[in-house]
Amino acid sequence: MSAAAQFVRQGKKIVAIGRNYSEHIKELNNARTKEPFFFLKPTTSYLPSGGKVEIPRGVVAHHEVELGLVIGKGGRDISQDAAESHIAGYALAVDMTARNMQDEVKKKGLPWSAVKGFDTFTPIGSFIPKSSVSDAHDLMLSLKINGAIKQNGTTGDMIFRIPRLIEHVSSIMALEEGDLILTGTPSGVGPLNPGDSVECTLADPTGKVLAELKFTAESRGGGYQFTP
Repeated sequence: MSAAAQFVRQGKKIVAIGRNYSEHIKELNNARTKEPFFFLKPTTSYLPSGGKVEIPRGVVAHHEVELGLVIGKGGRDISQDAAESHIAGYALAVDMTARNMQDEVKKKGLPWSAVKGFDTFTPIGSFIPKSSVSDAHDLMLSLKINGAIKQNGTTGDMIFRIPRLIEHVSSIMALEEGDLILTGTPSGVGPLNPGDSVECTLADPTGKVLAELKFTAESRGGGYQFTP
Protein backbone atom coordinates (compact mmCIF):
# COMPACT_ATOMS: atom_id res chain seq x y z
CA MET A 1 0.00 0.00 0.00
CA SER A 2 1.32 3.45 -0.91
CA ALA A 3 2.30 6.08 1.63
CA ALA A 4 -0.58 8.19 0.30
CA ALA A 5 -3.13 5.48 1.06
CA GLN A 6 -1.64 5.24 4.56
CA PHE A 7 -1.44 9.01 4.96
CA VAL A 8 -2.74 9.03 8.54
CA ARG A 9 0.24 6.96 9.69
CA GLN A 10 2.88 8.08 7.21
CA GLY A 11 2.03 11.67 6.27
CA LYS A 12 4.26 14.40 7.68
CA LYS A 13 1.96 17.40 7.79
CA ILE A 14 -1.58 18.68 7.65
CA VAL A 15 -1.97 21.96 5.75
CA ALA A 16 -5.31 23.58 6.56
CA ILE A 17 -6.77 26.29 4.33
CA GLY A 18 -8.75 28.96 6.12
CA ARG A 19 -11.47 31.31 4.90
CA ASN A 20 -12.15 29.48 1.64
CA TYR A 21 -15.98 29.63 1.72
CA SER A 22 -17.71 33.04 1.61
CA GLU A 23 -20.59 32.18 3.95
CA HIS A 24 -18.17 30.82 6.57
CA ILE A 25 -16.15 34.04 6.37
CA LYS A 26 -19.35 36.01 7.01
CA GLU A 27 -20.52 33.91 9.96
CA LEU A 28 -17.25 34.53 11.83
CA ASN A 29 -16.98 38.17 10.71
CA ASN A 30 -13.60 37.55 9.13
CA ALA A 31 -12.00 39.42 6.25
CA ARG A 32 -11.66 37.74 2.86
CA THR A 33 -8.02 37.15 1.90
CA LYS A 34 -6.39 38.09 -1.41
CA GLU A 35 -4.56 34.77 -1.65
CA PRO A 36 -5.04 31.37 0.00
CA PHE A 37 -4.48 31.50 3.75
CA PHE A 38 -3.29 28.43 5.63
CA PHE A 39 -2.00 27.10 8.93
CA LEU A 40 -0.44 23.79 9.96
CA LYS A 41 -1.85 21.06 12.19
CA PRO A 42 0.21 18.25 13.71
CA THR A 43 -0.41 14.70 12.48
CA THR A 44 -0.80 13.75 16.17
CA SER A 45 -4.21 15.45 15.96
CA TYR A 46 -5.58 12.71 13.66
CA LEU A 47 -8.54 10.76 15.07
CA PRO A 48 -9.77 7.77 13.04
CA SER A 49 -13.51 7.37 12.49
CA GLY A 50 -15.19 5.83 15.52
CA GLY A 51 -12.96 7.64 17.97
CA LYS A 52 -13.61 10.25 20.63
CA VAL A 53 -12.72 13.92 20.34
CA GLU A 54 -11.33 15.09 23.67
CA ILE A 55 -12.42 18.61 24.57
CA PRO A 56 -9.89 20.26 26.90
CA ARG A 57 -11.03 21.97 30.05
CA GLY A 58 -12.26 25.52 29.49
CA VAL A 59 -12.38 25.13 25.70
CA VAL A 60 -15.36 25.84 23.46
CA ALA A 61 -14.72 23.38 20.61
CA HIS A 62 -16.23 24.02 17.17
CA HIS A 63 -16.63 21.56 14.29
CA GLU A 64 -15.59 22.38 10.70
CA VAL A 65 -16.25 19.63 8.14
CA GLU A 66 -13.86 19.66 5.17
CA LEU A 67 -12.68 17.88 2.04
CA GLY A 68 -9.08 16.77 2.39
CA LEU A 69 -6.62 16.31 -0.48
CA VAL A 70 -4.07 13.52 -0.09
CA ILE A 71 -0.79 14.24 -1.88
CA GLY A 72 0.50 11.32 -3.90
CA LYS A 73 3.52 12.87 -5.57
CA GLY A 74 5.66 15.41 -3.78
CA GLY A 75 6.82 18.63 -5.33
CA ARG A 76 7.76 22.25 -5.00
CA ASP A 77 6.51 25.22 -7.03
CA ILE A 78 3.79 23.06 -8.58
CA SER A 79 1.83 24.82 -11.32
CA GLN A 80 -1.95 24.82 -11.41
CA ASP A 81 -1.82 22.82 -14.64
CA ALA A 82 0.28 20.11 -12.97
CA ALA A 83 -1.57 20.11 -9.64
CA GLU A 84 -3.96 17.28 -10.50
CA SER A 85 -1.09 14.85 -11.08
CA HIS A 86 0.10 15.38 -7.50
CA ILE A 87 -3.21 14.30 -5.93
CA ALA A 88 -3.51 10.62 -4.95
CA GLY A 89 -6.98 10.89 -3.46
CA TYR A 90 -9.22 12.51 -0.92
CA ALA A 91 -10.50 12.14 2.63
CA LEU A 92 -13.40 13.45 4.66
CA ALA A 93 -12.17 15.38 7.70
CA VAL A 94 -13.22 17.68 10.51
CA ASP A 95 -10.99 20.54 11.61
CA MET A 96 -11.81 20.96 15.28
CA THR A 97 -11.13 24.43 16.62
CA ALA A 98 -10.84 25.80 20.15
CA ARG A 99 -12.98 28.81 19.25
CA ASN A 100 -12.75 30.79 22.50
CA MET A 101 -8.96 30.34 22.48
CA GLN A 102 -8.86 31.42 18.84
CA ASP A 103 -10.84 34.57 19.62
CA GLU A 104 -8.25 35.50 22.25
CA VAL A 105 -5.13 34.85 20.18
CA LYS A 106 -6.57 36.61 17.12
CA LYS A 107 -6.98 39.77 19.19
CA LYS A 108 -3.32 39.55 20.21
CA GLY A 109 -2.00 38.61 16.77
CA LEU A 110 -0.67 35.30 18.09
CA PRO A 111 -0.42 31.94 16.23
CA TRP A 112 -3.17 29.35 16.06
CA SER A 113 -1.07 26.23 16.74
CA ALA A 114 -2.65 25.37 20.08
CA VAL A 115 -6.13 26.37 18.91
CA LYS A 116 -6.04 23.79 16.11
CA GLY A 117 -3.46 21.31 17.31
CA PHE A 118 -4.91 19.47 20.29
CA ASP A 119 -4.74 15.68 20.17
CA THR A 120 -7.91 14.26 18.49
CA PHE A 121 -8.68 17.62 16.81
CA THR A 122 -8.58 16.23 13.25
CA PRO A 123 -11.18 13.46 12.93
CA ILE A 124 -10.37 11.74 9.64
CA GLY A 125 -12.10 9.30 7.32
CA SER A 126 -10.56 6.61 5.17
CA PHE A 127 -8.57 7.22 1.98
CA ILE A 128 -10.69 7.78 -1.16
CA PRO A 129 -8.80 7.00 -4.40
CA LYS A 130 -8.85 9.84 -6.91
CA SER A 131 -10.53 7.53 -9.43
CA SER A 132 -13.63 7.45 -7.20
CA VAL A 133 -14.18 11.20 -7.53
CA SER A 134 -15.15 12.56 -10.94
CA ASP A 135 -15.19 16.24 -9.89
CA ALA A 136 -13.80 17.34 -6.54
CA HIS A 137 -15.52 20.71 -6.98
CA ASP A 138 -18.96 19.11 -7.13
CA LEU A 139 -19.25 17.24 -3.85
CA MET A 140 -21.60 17.64 -0.90
CA LEU A 141 -20.22 17.97 2.62
CA SER A 142 -22.54 17.43 5.56
CA LEU A 143 -22.23 17.18 9.33
CA LYS A 144 -24.87 16.14 11.83
CA ILE A 145 -24.79 16.35 15.62
CA ASN A 146 -27.14 13.98 17.41
CA GLY A 147 -29.03 13.55 14.14
CA ALA A 148 -29.53 17.27 13.44
CA ILE A 149 -27.88 18.76 10.33
CA LYS A 150 -25.43 21.53 11.25
CA GLN A 151 -23.36 21.87 8.08
CA ASN A 152 -24.50 21.13 4.54
CA GLY A 153 -22.49 22.65 1.71
CA THR A 154 -20.89 22.04 -1.65
CA THR A 155 -17.21 22.10 -2.59
CA GLY A 156 -18.30 24.12 -5.61
CA ASP A 157 -18.41 27.14 -3.30
CA MET A 158 -14.66 27.18 -2.69
CA ILE A 159 -13.19 30.65 -3.26
CA PHE A 160 -9.76 29.30 -4.21
CA ARG A 161 -10.02 26.07 -6.15
CA ILE A 162 -7.86 23.03 -5.60
CA PRO A 163 -5.17 23.67 -8.26
CA ARG A 164 -4.66 27.18 -6.87
CA LEU A 165 -4.33 25.80 -3.33
CA ILE A 166 -1.66 23.32 -4.38
CA GLU A 167 0.17 25.97 -6.37
CA HIS A 168 0.16 28.40 -3.45
CA VAL A 169 1.16 26.01 -0.69
CA SER A 170 3.92 24.39 -2.76
CA SER A 171 5.36 27.83 -3.60
CA ILE A 172 6.04 28.24 0.13
CA MET A 173 6.82 24.73 1.35
CA ALA A 174 7.42 21.47 -0.47
CA LEU A 175 4.54 19.02 -0.47
CA GLU A 176 5.38 15.38 0.24
CA GLU A 177 3.63 12.09 -0.39
CA GLY A 178 1.07 11.50 2.34
CA ASP A 179 0.58 15.17 3.23
CA LEU A 180 -3.04 16.26 3.69
CA ILE A 181 -4.46 19.60 2.54
CA LEU A 182 -7.75 20.57 4.20
CA THR A 183 -9.60 22.78 1.73
CA GLY A 184 -11.81 24.86 4.04
CA THR A 185 -15.25 24.55 5.57
CA PRO A 186 -18.71 25.71 4.51
CA SER A 187 -20.92 27.69 6.87
CA GLY A 188 -22.71 26.23 9.85
CA VAL A 189 -19.78 25.75 12.21
CA GLY A 190 -20.68 25.56 15.86
CA PRO A 191 -20.00 23.97 19.23
CA LEU A 192 -19.44 20.31 19.97
CA ASN A 193 -20.19 19.28 23.55
CA PRO A 194 -19.22 16.25 25.61
CA GLY A 195 -21.67 13.43 24.92
CA ASP A 196 -22.46 14.59 21.38
CA SER A 197 -22.46 12.13 18.50
CA VAL A 198 -21.23 13.37 15.11
CA GLU A 199 -21.89 11.93 11.65
CA CYS A 200 -20.30 13.40 8.52
CA THR A 201 -20.77 12.42 4.88
CA LEU A 202 -19.15 13.20 1.57
CA ALA A 203 -21.43 12.58 -1.42
CA ASP A 204 -21.36 13.09 -5.18
CA PRO A 205 -24.07 15.00 -7.10
CA THR A 206 -26.19 11.85 -7.49
CA GLY A 207 -26.31 11.40 -3.74
CA LYS A 208 -23.91 8.47 -3.72
CA VAL A 209 -22.01 8.50 -0.43
CA LEU A 210 -18.26 8.41 -1.01
CA ALA A 211 -17.23 8.55 2.63
CA GLU A 212 -18.60 8.62 6.15
CA LEU A 213 -16.95 9.82 9.32
CA LYS A 214 -18.36 9.22 12.80
CA PHE A 215 -17.11 10.17 16.23
CA THR A 216 -18.27 11.25 19.66
CA ALA A 217 -17.07 13.95 22.05
CA GLU A 218 -15.94 13.72 25.64
CA SER A 219 -14.23 15.94 28.21
CA ARG A 220 -10.49 15.57 28.53
CA GLY A 221 -9.64 14.80 32.13
CA GLY A 222 -6.13 16.20 32.35
CA GLY A 223 -3.70 18.20 30.29
CA TYR A 224 -4.17 21.81 29.28
CA GLN A 225 -6.84 24.05 30.78
CA PHE A 226 -7.82 27.27 29.05
CA THR A 227 -8.40 30.29 31.25
CA PRO A 228 -9.37 33.53 29.43
